Amino acid sequence: MEKERKDSSARLGKTYDYILNQIAQHGSLYFILIDPDKTNSNLKKFVRIATECGVDGFFIGSSLLLSQNFERCVKITKENTDKPVIIFPGSIYQISKFADAILFLSVLTSTNTEFIIGQQTIASPIIFKYRIEPISTAYLLIESGKMTSATFISQSKPIPRDKPEIAIAYALTAQYLGMKLIYLEAGSGADNSVPNELIKAIKSTVETPLIVGGGIKNPENAYEKANSGAGIIVTGNILEDTPPTKIKGLISDFVRAIHRK
Repeated sequence: MEKERKDSSARLGKTYDYILNQIAQHGSLYFILIDPDKTNSNLKKFVRIATECGVDGFFIGSSLLLSQNFERCVKITKENTDKPVIIFPGSIYQISKFADAILFLSVLTSTNTEFIIGQQTIASPIIFKYRIEPISTAYLLIESGKMTSATFISQSKPIPRDKPEIAIAYALTAQYLGMKLIYLEAGSGADNSVPNELIKAIKSTVETPLIVGGGIKNPENAYEKANSGAGIIVTGNILEDTPPTKIKGLISDFVRAIHRK
């Protein structure tokens, strides 16, 4: 048992180091978000295809967890890729020992302290027990044109799209608190993605790597986000809505658009 603990402890930090090294190499990274509520029997094949196409990693999580597929989803993904499998938790019920790491999210735009520090406190002992690598991440909801599940569930007051100074203030707060990543989220299925100008404004102010997700509908959109300073670009819905015969081509197009170097 003691040996297992030491081996697990030695792995802590490796996923975050991988992210920083890959950003330095490629400029921007492409992560695919897998929703456990929407997975099917083709998950194994999908993960293998995405890995072959050059995706940099996988996030797994959902705003709502309506099925019992979470643990199975993480396990299958991990078994079929050599890329990092990172939990993007919607609640304390989304923790798995099979994951490489977990985004230790604090929803700074929430109006409820339960999503800023409450659920994190409950989750911490579980993360410690499983020896999952925690990556402290500030989660900032950006106004996207409609109410999204992430905004509703987290009880957030989204940052106005045309107020970069507010977004910068939140980003600086995250950096000064020592958070390792800043996640700018428009929300799953958002009408509008995070504005390029807002990404540029934040990137010119903070050194913390930026994750950008929500409403990114094509590789051209992804390229714009990468060119504006996003360190990691995330898509989910667009792949879920793509016919199986076109998945490989679309993922490859995203990879080429995002790997700017």
